[in-house]
Amino acid sequence: MLVPGFTQTASSWARTAEVVRVSCDVRSLDVPAPGTFATTAHAIGSAGGRAIYVGYSMGGRLCLRLAVDRPDIVRALMLVSTSPGIADPAERAARVEADALLAESVERDGVHTFLADWLAQPMFAGVPADAPGLTDRRKLTPQFLAACLRQLGAGAMEPMWNEVSTLTMPVMLVAGSRDAKYTAIAQRMLERMHARVSLVQLDGGHALPLEQPAVLGGLITAFAADHG
Repeated sequence: MLVPGFTQTASSWARTAEVVRVSCDVRSLDVPAPGTFATTAHAIGSAGGRAIYVGYSMGGRLCLRLAVDRPDIVRALMLVSTSPGIADPAERAARVEADALLAESVERDGVHTFLADWLAQPMFAGVPADAPGLTDRRKLTPQFLAACLRQLGAGAMEPMWNEVSTLTMPVMLVAGSRDAKYTAIAQRMLERMHARVSLVQLDGGHALPLEQPAVLGGLITAFAADHG
């Protein structure tokens, strides 16, 4: 089960899924209409059932919540460019405020303007112009994106730094070699987790499903062969 990040749809995984589909039964999911962070994660589990879950960024945080709450359905877990949340209360509060301003901007300016500004950030500089799913993003509504920011943002969720140590299923952490922030987060997570966790760096930035879809697909295939 492949779960996309913020502003993405299931189609963002298209080129990765092509590689995985050669040897695996693979599905890509849209993030459902947000409820609370936990109920949204559980809705993903209800749609996906027992499976290996691969989540990118916001999708990775949702998959991590699902793995913590429902380890019976998460056979193995791959987290791509993912954080378990913001531990510092002041930093969390600042992120909630920043995400609220972004939510207001998408409601005010519309999806096209918001996406243009969002994708212009340096962290997405490596995303190719023909990356899959870019057109489908424009079909998302301002209400959906605003709800994702307010209810699924890194500030809105309860941090899971303590919970990551409770996971017992196989876990792979994946980060881009040019994504220093999330590489450091993955290394901190690795230190807190059990012996069946590995960390892999791929050549790229933050948006690895779009920057390195074939390489990531090969990594998922190997992970599934080991644990599926």
